Amino acid sequence: MIRRLMLALVLLWPVAAAAQTPPLTLADVLDSSARQAPQIVEAMARVRQAEGRALSAEGAFDTVFDVDVQSRVLGYYSGSYLESKATRPLTNNGGSIYGGYRVSSGTFPIYEDKAYTDRLGELKIGGLFALLRDKAIDERRGRIAMAARDIDAARLEREMVAIGVQARAAATYQNWVAAGLRLKAYQALLDLAEQRRAGIARQVQLGARPAILLTEADTNIVRRRALVVRSEQEFGAAANALSFFYRDENGERLVPTPDRLPASLPGFLPSRPGQAADRPDVQTLSARLAQSELKLALAENELKPRLDVRGELSYDIGRTGPGGKSRDGEEAIVGIRLTVPLQRRSAKGKIAEARAEIDGLRTRQQLVREQIAVEVKGIAIAVDGAAKTARLAADEAALADDLASAERRRFDLGASDFFLLNMREEAATDARVRLLDAQARAALAGIDLAGATADRAALGLPDGPLP
Repeated sequence: MIRRLMLALVLLWPVAAAAQTPPLTLADVLDSSARQAPQIVEAMARVRQAEGRALSAEGAFDTVFDVDVQSRVLGYYSGSYLESKATRPLTNNGGSIYGGYRVSSGTFPIYEDKAYTDRLGELKIGGLFALLRDKAIDERRGRIAMAARDIDAARLEREMVAIGVQARAAATYQNWVAAGLRLKAYQALLDLAEQRRAGIARQVQLGARPAILLTEADTNIVRRRALVVRSEQEFGAAANALSFFYRDENGERLVPTPDRLPASLPGFLPSRPGQAADRPDVQTLSARLAQSELKLALAENELKPRLDVRGELSYDIGRTGPGGKSRDGEEAIVGIRLTVPLQRRSAKGKIAEARAEIDGLRTRQQLVREQIAVEVKGIAIAVDGAAKTARLAADEAALADDLASAERRRFDLGASDFFLLNMREEAATDARVRLLDAQARAALAGIDLAGATADRAALGLPDGPLP
């Protein structure tokens, strides 16, 4: 029989363990929010858009293959011509390199004499190199650099959005726990009144207590039940608000049930003090400043004269074609092209605009740093004050509990009255609720500080830039 009982307990233990619902923790909410919050998902989509624009900008350096074929089907001349060419822009210069092959047959008019090749055609390689304008930077490389800064800005914006969302998720979780614990405190107060009412009712029936005491007990129960009803509404509203951040794997909202309420209000302390430079919005301004400096560099590039050097080497192969021996063998060509802009007003206007934009962004960056420093200092003061208030509230709650317990013993001994006992019990409950509120304010102040200092670890985010 003992062995059977032990076997039954072993078999039922997993069922009992599975039936116990673990409390919902702040880490659960932050993890769900970081992965499924709509604002973060939307910000991730903007990062992908920026990456797509960057890939499009890199297309300016794609190798281009071109084929041109033509043949005279009517007329005096019978020439047919094929030319293929592959061109690749240089990534460290505004020029390009190319290679090609062309072959012709038949005859061409004198104004198309360049179409002649030897029987097996002509191989050609060459390149164009910028010596002044477009040497250090050009429009293609500028677009790629701009797109890279756009990616940085989009990632930093996503990080700032994530920090804000996680801070709101943590604050909403704290409000939900505080609302649930307030409900439990008022429910315990109501249960105590209902239990005492039953005892008073028996004493009234026995004639040991006046009937008016029962009416007072009922009045007290109604008042405490009103507190419970109001707290139930607040708890339900807090659970509904928390479902915006707490979601399943498919992103659907989950409303936490009352059985997942923790036994106590969890505190919240930032993991490190943080600095203003850690804030993604400050780094975003740095990315925008880099873009403005790129605009200035591009505008200054337009002021320079264009000086390009070109070199080409060609080699005809096969027997001599209809064009004659002048096409035979190797041929090398070197050329220089100079273009000098005269008035250059467009470039000068762009330079003035870019410099003004740089000055504005630098001023804005300094302003944001100072605002953050003031904000962080103010929140730190609030954190310290909230912690002191919570400690005082804890002392008050302990004293109020002691008074209520003492008054309850005096009432049981007949040395106290019902009115004074109710006052002591309600004062003790109010003190516990004030303690909850003080603890919640201390936690919310810590959350504000974590958000203001971009404390990623405390907010359930990777400690560093998001991938």
